[in-house]
Amino acid sequence: MRRILVPIDPTEPARTRSAVDQVVHICSQEPAAVRLLRVQPAVSGHVAMFFDAHELRELQQSAGAEDLEPARNLLAMAGVSCTSTVVIGRSAESIVSAARDFGCDRIVFGRDEPSLAGRIFGSLAQQVRQLLGASGDLQVIGS
Repeated sequence: MRRILVPIDPTEPARTRSAVDQVVHICSQEPAAVRLLRVQPAVSGHVAMFFDAHELRELQQSAGAEDLEPARNLLAMAGVSCTSTVVIGRSAESIVSAARDFGCDRIVFGRDEPSLAGRIFGSLAQQVRQLLGASGDLQVIGS
């Protein structure tokens, strides 16, 4: 059975929809375990000093779970079950780490409209591919 990781960015609903559509298509072809992932950025020290560590983590986990709801709902409407995880860290590194930790063989990104930052630094999918190198253990789908 395939294990698919789907990183979700709530600021890009079209990309989320595209990724979900790709996952639904894959699941219609073969059985797959789907895990949604929201990477919450670390909070700056200036903000963190107003919260204790546990409270801050709970806030980030709650916000991340809320960010995953639209994708969970889209998958549910398509009859695809999923699990979800929220991690805190840098996006590309956290995605690669989560994919390996959960034994995923695919990472599915939605289609990305090229932005200025994407042209300069590469899209998130390109950054993940760069981190994976030639390992070949994970297939990255999408832009």
